[in-house]
Amino acid sequence: MRLLVTGGAGFIGSALIRHLLATTDWRIDNLDKLTYAATPEALAACEGDTRYRLYRGDIADAAFVRQVIAEAQPDAIMHLAAESHVDRSIDGPAPFITTNILGTFHLLEAALAYWRSLPPERAAFFRFLHVSTDEVFGSLGPDGLFTEATSYDPSSPYSASKASADHLVRAWHRTYGLPVLLTNCSNNYGPFQFPEKLIPLTIIKALSGENLPVYGTGANARDWLHVEDHARALSLVLTNGKPGACYNIGGAAERRNIEVVRAICTLLDEMAPRAAGACHDTLIEFVADRPGHDARYAMDAAKIRAELGWRPSFSFEMGLRATVEWYLAHRDWWQAILGGRYDGGRLGLKGEGP
Repeated sequence: MRLLVTGGAGFIGSALIRHLLATTDWRIDNLDKLTYAATPEALAACEGDTRYRLYRGDIADAAFVRQVIAEAQPDAIMHLAAESHVDRSIDGPAPFITTNILGTFHLLEAALAYWRSLPPERAAFFRFLHVSTDEVFGSLGPDGLFTEATSYDPSSPYSASKASADHLVRAWHRTYGLPVLLTNCSNNYGPFQFPEKLIPLTIIKALSGENLPVYGTGANARDWLHVEDHARALSLVLTNGKPGACYNIGGAAERRNIEVVRAICTLLDEMAPRAAGACHDTLIEFVADRPGHDARYAMDAAKIRAELGWRPSFSFEMGLRATVEWYLAHRDWWQAILGGRYDGGRLGLKGEGP
């Protein structure tokens, strides 16, 4: 099996590559631009593996994408490369349009030409798996779950760009017959997540004794999925999913944001107590809400459970404890990021209006 992963140096992509190298004999090529959010340290253990190779470049560069596919000769492509942070998309949507929409288009065009060039036995085996997000569905009310049939209603430039990419992938299947698979996942967390995201940012700020910003009242709810469970799910979809099908991947761990932050504070009270016994939750500070902030996401993962036998192995409590322990043990990694690529400040303020 020869696999091309786009965005393999990102948070989810690196977890996927680590999982596949550990559990299969596949050869894996990684096409990654190595943007600010890339975590090449997450792949350090893979560098000496002869089955792994990195191509540094941009999926929005059509000629480069064609060159990589021609050289890698993949049996499948797993497309994870994306700009992914909602607040950054509010401040500057252009990179999200370029990478998530135009990049996906160039990748689909190159994949289609390559697939058509394959001999029949290899063409029948080929798959293009596109990894997307629950955010394309917009905001749920107080009840119900997103299913694979939920209508799209994206709220942010990020989710709109991912929705556009999803539609392109489906169109290349329906119009050209490209054997695609789609997944929509809930909020991921775990080791090597870039510090701009809620869980690592809360851990890091709490350890520094800084205020812990919570948008609005903290009532916005998300379904949380450990990144290693997500990697297992993607592997199953690639090998056993039906071409043209879409699968929701969720952790069955819906929590309000304020509950997540307080749970982190409780763990840190145990693992890294503050001076004089002060509780970390006294650092919580409610701030102006994010523009267009969706109220609630919750995933129905019944299809992937029934068809592919996947279930999350991490409870949220177990996964969050392991994540806090990881950030405590890897201070050098995130301190280096705070010293250069990201200072921990709030993003997304340009959407506040006049």
